[in-house]
Parts: sequence; structure tokens; C-alpha cells
Amino acid sequence: MRADRLALALWLALAAPAGAASAGAAPACPPDPGTPALVLPHLDAAIRARRAVKIVALGSSSTEGVMASDADDTYPAELQEMLRAALPGLSLRVINRGIGGQDARREMARMHHDAIATRPQLVIWQVGANAALHRGDPVAFARLVTAGVRRLQRRGIDVVLMDNQRSPRLVASGDDALFDGTLAAVARRTGARLFSRDRLMRGWAREGHPELGFIAADWLHHNDLGYRCVARALGGAILRGLSLPRRGPAARDRAAARESDRESR
Repeated sequence: MRADRLALALWLALAAPAGAASAGAAPACPPDPGTPALVLPHLDAAIRARRAVKIVALGSSSTEGVMASDADDTYPAELQEMLRAALPGLSLRVINRGIGGQDARREMARMHHDAIATRPQLVIWQVGANAALHRGDPVAFARLVTAGVRRLQRRGIDVVLMDNQRSPRLVASGDDALFDGTLAAVARRTGARLFSRDRLMRGWAREGHPELGFIAADWLHHNDLGYRCVARALGGAILRGLSLPRRGPAARDRAAARESDRESR
């Protein structure tokens, strides 16, 4: 048996949930295990000034939403719904610019048209999975992502780098941790923020929510629950980083009621 197939078999054996969820159930997302707040000054300034907010989600298949049931079940759509509920009355769009199968080089080639030209305050760049799957060069990857981040920053755009989901096929690739670590190093070097799905999913697993519960039947992409829970954790980190006045009890109750209603649908 090839080493990557052996690793995949071991990962599945160790990560498999103890029992399957009942058919038709819509489980709630687990509590966030401690995702750091994302301090995003350009986004924060726009929200405080009540200007129209644009967020571009740039990336590959995890952004496009491969294996999601519908376009509304992708992480950018879920993020938009969450932020609109938390910031009522604000014009806010999360624009999905994900194209499955693309790597950092191809995303850089379309960065101006798909991201910069829309004049967003924030770009969330999900990148690294295809490099890990196809044995990419981590040095070239770091150079490309660094150049892309700095290009966005020169335009006055906040940048969040999103690392890889913990899925059997990525973990078995052998290079998943390498590219996650490279992305973290780029974030430190450039001052971009890092939203780590790897750390998030490890935290869920420690709290009794196995990683496979958030992964689709292709053993690579998120399922609907995975996309929704990633969006909730990301949206929560964005909201915690804002310098808005704290809401009073009545406002918090209304926000909680809206969230409860959304979960029940």
C-alpha cells in the first residue's frame, strides 16, 4: 500500500465519529475553541462610518463551495448572512471569487480583476490546499502569497489568510502541515491576519466533535455543516475585532433571537 493511502486509512480510523447523525438532522455548530479576534482596521473604519462594506472571498474550491448543497451553503454566503444579522442596517456584501482547482499563481493572475477592482475593505484569501495536494514548492508558494498580500495592502485592503481544512485527503498528502506553516509565516512577516481552519477543527475535535463530521463524502471538502461552522467562527473573529461600542442587553437579545431563528430554518 502506498504511504499516502496508508496514512489516509489510519486517519479515517482515528478520526471517524463514534456514531452518525440522524438523517435530516441539522446539528448546531460547536462552540468556538478560541479563534483569535481579527483586527482589521480598514474594515473597522468603514463599519464605524456606516459606509457600504465589501468583502472578497478569494480562493479555490473551499471558497467556491464544492460539495455544498447550494450556493447559499458556501462559507462566503453563510458569512454574509451572519455579518448582516450582526450589523443590521449596514450595506454589506461578501463576494465569492472561488474557483476550484486553482493555486496561488492562478489566483494572483486574477487578483486585480476579481478582488482589487471591486474596491473591498477586506480580502479573505483561502490558499494552500492545492499546493499541498500537488506537491507544490513551499518557497515559491511563500513568495507568491507574500507578493499578493503586499499588493492588496498597498491598495488599503485588509487581508485574512485562511489555511487548510483538516480532511483525510489533505492530511494524507504529507504536505498539509508544511503549507499551513508556510502560510502562518507569511502572515507574521506581512502583518496579514491568519484564520486557521486547522487549529479550529483540532479544537472542535478536542471538545468531542470529530473532524469528519465537517467533511463531505469526497474526504476533501467541507459539507454544509463544515462551511456553516467555519463561517460562524470566522464571522465571530471578525466581529470581536471591531471597535464598535458594546451593545446593550436589548440589542444582544434581538441579535440572539435572529441567530436562533436562522438556526431553526
